[in-house]
Amino acid sequence: MDTRPTLETERLLLRPFCAEDADTVAGYAGAEEVSATTLNIPHPYTVAMARDWISRHGEEFAAGRSLCLALTLKSRGPRAVIGAVSLGRDAGETSAELGYWLGLPFWSCGYMTEAARALIDWSFTHWGLTRIHSHHLARNPASGHVMEKAGMRRIESRPVTWKDGRREEAVFYELNKPDGTVSRHG
Repeated sequence: MDTRPTLETERLLLRPFCAEDADTVAGYAGAEEVSATTLNIPHPYTVAMARDWISRHGEEFAAGRSLCLALTLKSRGPRAVIGAVSLGRDAGETSAELGYWLGLPFWSCGYMTEAARALIDWSFTHWGLTRIHSHHLARNPASGHVMEKAGMRRIESRPVTWKDGRREEAVFYELNKPDGTVSRHG
């Protein structure tokens, strides 16, 4: 039985991906503008790659390693995927990394901030996490705005090895559970 949650916000329904979403995922995630700002999405991104990615979500959640949810607009119905938001749990830890992508037509509408807040709140309550962390490429400041609006604070900026061995500047963020937990970086 699939026990992955479905979360609801004012404008969004965040639900588990299903095999029927693969075409949409390949189209939106595989867009060059989206792929260029993510580490794990290649360009081109095929429907077969999307199917494989989706097929692993249930097992990863059942093992407590990650949760990845499809973003859908309530106004368009639960089948109209516009992006993804995920948490990858750090092995043996009470922290996780926030990740996301959003289809280009939906950028700058506040959808990702809304989704990130909902998933972060869920993780503190249901997974017992005490810290969320994430990062973005310095050349993609819009992603940093999402993190800040979701309550995360900027920790540092440093060079990282990115796709194809390129060195790029990345900006790192974190959010501690609002209970007085002290950051490892603080």
